[in-house]
Amino acid sequence: MTFTLQIGSKAPDFTLPATDGKTYSLSDFDDAKYLVVFFTCNHCPYVTGSDEVTRQTAEKYKDKGVVFVAINSNSANTYEEDSFENMVKRMEEHKFPWVYLHDETQEVALAYGALRTPHFYVFDEERKLVYTGRGVDNPRDTSKMTVNDLDNALAELTAGKPITTPVTNPIGCNVKWDGKPAHWMPPEACDLV
Repeated sequence: MTFTLQIGSKAPDFTLPATDGKTYSLSDFDDAKYLVVFFTCNHCPYVTGSDEVTRQTAEKYKDKGVVFVAINSNSANTYEEDSFENMVKRMEEHKFPWVYLHDETQEVALAYGALRTPHFYVFDEERKLVYTGRGVDNPRDTSKMTVNDLDNALAELTAGKPITTPVTNPIGCNVKWDGKPAHWMPPEACDLV
């Protein structure tokens, strides 16, 4: 059994609270031509190291109909920094150009097969998965980055081209599953490629 959502799969639905006080479902983003759902958190150095590059990518493709949706599925019992209250503080501080959703039950992370933070999923107009994996090849220190896989995938998608590299391994901290050791991963959650 493969843990992570496969290329061509439909985007799993969700209904989650956001840091802006609203609740969002997948259908709330129907107006977006393309959708990037990514699993992230507050504390991971791979997230904090690459958030500004993710911001630049989100802003670069905004006018091409690409909307970004961030989801934090990490257990606050494992890392208090990942609590909803700290999510709200982080958004107030950084004002990222995406909604930031809280997946407290971790059901959405399981539905998508999120492996790490950050882990990106790019969906086309029909909400079929066309890219999954890392944002960049060195998210912890983007000054050493040599490739932005997310940018490459969005450039091809918005130009109507097939994605040259649809699957990469996400690079980052593993999702913090509630009741499990900090570095636990589901046994079937091996590398993607």
